Amino acid sequence: MTGRKFINAVGKGKIDILQLFLSVLREAKSRYCIVGGLAVNAYVEPVVSLDLDIVVAMDRIEEVCEIAKQRGLKVKKFEHSVNLTHSKSDLRIQLQTDGRYQEFIPRSHIKQILGYRMKVARVEDVLQGKIWAYMDELRRKSKRQKDLLDIIRLLEAYPELKRLIPTSIRKELRINNLIH
Repeated sequence: MTGRKFINAVGKGKIDILQLFLSVLREAKSRYCIVGGLAVNAYVEPVVSLDLDIVVAMDRIEEVCEIAKQRGLKVKKFEHSVNLTHSKSDLRIQLQTDGRYQEFIPRSHIKQILGYRMKVARVEDVLQGKIWAYMDELRRKSKRQKDLLDIIRLLEAYPELKRLIPTSIRKELRINNLIH
């Protein structure tokens, strides 16, 4: 089974929502990069996620949302994100509107993720996004634990990135014998 078929099967997709959204980005001529769990999958062994966290150039978000609506995606705005869904797929596309992520876009590069060629934030930026997410105490505990797991997965594959981990997280990882 190909990566595309797998992610669409997991997402119960009757449509290929990722390909649909990538065509929305092309039509909007928007710069973007993938961040979050699927971006982690571009650098380490994949773990299933039903979320596509993506940063879209701020000046193109409204146009991307408008084209997405025209293509049948449901658009729901939140304080720090815009969520795009489709009734024919369980996959969720989450546009990050937190301005800190915008600087990731020009440093991103094309990578293969589960059979899709997408612009992905560089590994240091993916790690930084995971650190921000983990340190956000307003996030659900289960989400924060997944963020911590993603941090650990990246550190196992890229031990030189330990220097980027804040002291508070390093201490927590040492206490739990997760890093040396």
